[in-house]
Amino acid sequence: MSKQYPGGLITKNPVIPTTLSASGVWTLEEQAYWQKLGLWPLAGRVPGAPTIGTATGAGSGGASVTFTAPADPGFPTSLTYTVTSSPGGITGSGASSPVAVSGLTNGTAYTFTVTATNAAGTGPASAASNSVTPTAGVTSVNYLVVAGGGGTGGGSGSNSGGGGAGGFRTGSGFAIGASFTVTVGAGGAGSPSNTTQGSQGSSSVFSTITSAGGGYGGGSGDVPGGTGGSGGGGPGSGGGGNVGAAGNTPSTSPSQGNAGGNGGNSPYYGGGGGGASAAGAAGGAGSGNGGDGTASSITGTSVTYAGGGGSAGNGGYVPSGGAGGGATGSNNTGVNGNNGTANLGGGGGGCTGTPRLGGAGGSGVVIIAYSSSFPDFSSIGGGLTYTKTTSGGNTIYTFTAGTGTVTV
Repeated sequence: MSKQYPGGLITKNPVIPTTLSASGVWTLEEQAYWQKLGLWPLAGRVPGAPTIGTATGAGSGGASVTFTAPADPGFPTSLTYTVTSSPGGITGSGASSPVAVSGLTNGTAYTFTVTATNAAGTGPASAASNSVTPTAGVTSVNYLVVAGGGGTGGGSGSNSGGGGAGGFRTGSGFAIGASFTVTVGAGGAGSPSNTTQGSQGSSSVFSTITSAGGGYGGGSGDVPGGTGGSGGGGPGSGGGGNVGAAGNTPSTSPSQGNAGGNGGNSPYYGGGGGGASAAGAAGGAGSGNGGDGTASSITGTSVTYAGGGGSAGNGGYVPSGGAGGGATGSNNTGVNGNNGTANLGGGGGGCTGTPRLGGAGGSGVVIIAYSSSFPDFSSIGGGLTYTKTTSGGNTIYTFTAGTGTVTV
């Protein structure tokens, strides 16, 4: 039976207080008893020292410090943690490991200690961490932006012109912000009809840099080649002319694409597509070659990009595609045109004979390189396809398809 004291509480099972808690319901007499013995209220106790883990750099002016909670959490047991830098006494706090510290000076070496705090106070500090030196995040990069190559028109009784190469733009030390857009242009489709052109390639984009898609090649039915679209000063190459028609030039300056070749007056000679470093050849016997592209060593290896497509051939002559992914023209009646090389931005090759599909342009590419001493990008949009490599002290991202946002 429980007892009731005057002015007190009722309980059947009063529980002796422990070092961490008291439970049950006490009478006033029992409460006074435990208090007289010094067992209630429980005395507060500061926590012990956490065990230090590892400090790592966390972007410009930042570090992240791991640790293990103290074996003795003290009382009460609800803890917060403070990480303190040496030198500088710069702090960061949190409820669990790891704890981030910001406001550090880039280029300065720091170690860190951790303390735990509860309502009773702050306990002793951990041992010092390893040394870490924050560095600035990626602020400038080298870049290569190649757009998709142009497709070409279909063939029939005469030859279609070659597709123009995708726009080619490159630069070094380009300042980037906290985030930027990357888009890799697709190659233009080839046309199945001799009375229509192929499709222009799609533009590639890096931040404020745009390379426009290559111009389409003309169809064989007196359809002229197309102009490479302008955009940010880097238009694509012009598409090759069809029989008897002029090739077209990029539309704005400065141009990093070149004109497509004129079509020949013979019914069998279309012009070659323009490349990044050379115009397409005019149509004619032994001619119609695509213009050559331009080499870049941004990946650590020299690769040539953005070659123009060759026109369709005749009489055993096969017009070559320009160096850098331009497609070779077809001289076989009833054979579709060849496609430009993927991720080189080459123009599609021409075709002839019974109505056949003109060659498609090759897709473009966006390549970004920066010093490997910088922390990596913090995120890359899921819509992008890419590879990451290193060469010569640089981190290199090669984006081969898609569009998305990259965050520093």
